[in-house]
Amino acid sequence: MPYPIIFDTDPGVDDAQAIAIALRHPDIELLGLTTTYGNVDVETATHNALLLAQLAGRSDVPVAQGAASPLVKPRHPAPAHIHGKNGLGDIELPKVQGKRDPRSAAQFIVDTVNARPGEVTLVTVGPVGNLAAALQLDPALVDKVKRVVVMGGSIREGGNVTPVAEANMFNDPHAAQRVLTAGWPLTLVGLDVTHRCVLTREHMDRIEAGQGALGKVLAESYTFYSDFYREFLGIDGCCPHDSCALAWLLRPELFTTAPGHLAVVTEGSAEGQTIFAPEGRGFIQERWSQTPLVEVCLEADGQAVVEWIAETLS
Repeated sequence: MPYPIIFDTDPGVDDAQAIAIALRHPDIELLGLTTTYGNVDVETATHNALLLAQLAGRSDVPVAQGAASPLVKPRHPAPAHIHGKNGLGDIELPKVQGKRDPRSAAQFIVDTVNARPGEVTLVTVGPVGNLAAALQLDPALVDKVKRVVVMGGSIREGGNVTPVAEANMFNDPHAAQRVLTAGWPLTLVGLDVTHRCVLTREHMDRIEAGQGALGKVLAESYTFYSDFYREFLGIDGCCPHDSCALAWLLRPELFTTAPGHLAVVTEGSAEGQTIFAPEGRGFIQERWSQTPLVEVCLEADGQAVVEWIAETLS
């Protein structure tokens, strides 16, 4: 039985890899792509989502445009040195044929979940403003989604854009605080597991061979992205952060999770930091354990995860 999902994204090189999985995996029924600013501005994110669906021969998949900036704080410039100005490593891209859905991302999420209550999983791999906006439109969503899977945050690993904050949480900490504490069934897939996974050139060669026109875009954009990883982190390859969210959904046995309570710091030097209080663990005050229980990924079999990604796309 395929998982019906909405994939919320800011493509982005690693987003493109994950979108390819969502478009192609037989166990995923992709109900739509919703876009947000983050790795790129939201118009570029929408363009890239439409293009990737087109290259996969899946122009039937709706693409709805969403958040252009954070809920409260000013927007930081997109990280062109990581993903390129066009989000796909500044490679030359074919023309987009399709048009986006006229609804906002938040309205699309509300309509789609309400049409199939109890069935839809929301997988979000960028700043989470679209999910926060959907909750604003329909607070009852918390009881109607099957699950929410968030690629973001960091429990023990430290941050990747500040010493303590992961990029998606830092980009919109107020939205993240709302989404991670909303009370819906939620799993956080953060840097603790995505940094254990390294997609190598050998994996990418297999993906390129298996994915036709889409494979060419994935492979060429990978080159730009892996150059960043080599220079800044000394990694030979790249961390496929966003694909890990789908890997958890379809292959949860590759991950070690723990139940507990999450919060996101919204102001000050630690803004965007995710705070995790394990279930049943006492602290000096109770306030860290007062948010709803969620599930957090703490470890992964990184080699098995990247092998699954490569196998899925080859």
